[in-house]
Amino acid sequence: MNQIFERGRIVKGKVTGIKKYGIFVIFENGYKGLIHISEISDYYINDINTYANIGEIIPCKILAIDTQTKEAKLTLKNLDYEYRRARHFNKNFNILNKNLSYWIEEKIKEIKRNNKK
Repeated sequence: MNQIFERGRIVKGKVTGIKKYGIFVIFENGYKGLIHISEISDYYINDINTYANIGEIIPCKILAIDTQTKEAKLTLKNLDYEYRRARHFNKNFNILNKNLSYWIEEKIKEIKRNNKK
């Protein structure tokens, strides 16, 4: 896939790292980029890991590009907002789905212990 790299273009890249301050992305043409946490959402981000996984291919928009260093400043803002919102919701729902049975069992045990007192 030969992507055109210029300011304003939407390109797809592979997530190579996630830090508390942003998401690192690499592209097939050797360009690298950072999506700073301030460019992920207009809303408070509790956990940056809910927006991407290492190895995932994500769309991002080029804000600035340095053709000499092959580095780009990227954004996710206003890109496929509904998809990201749904992904964020589904990831959080999966945590609930995964742990709900355990939490219920633990609460029942706690109630039984309190009733024996």
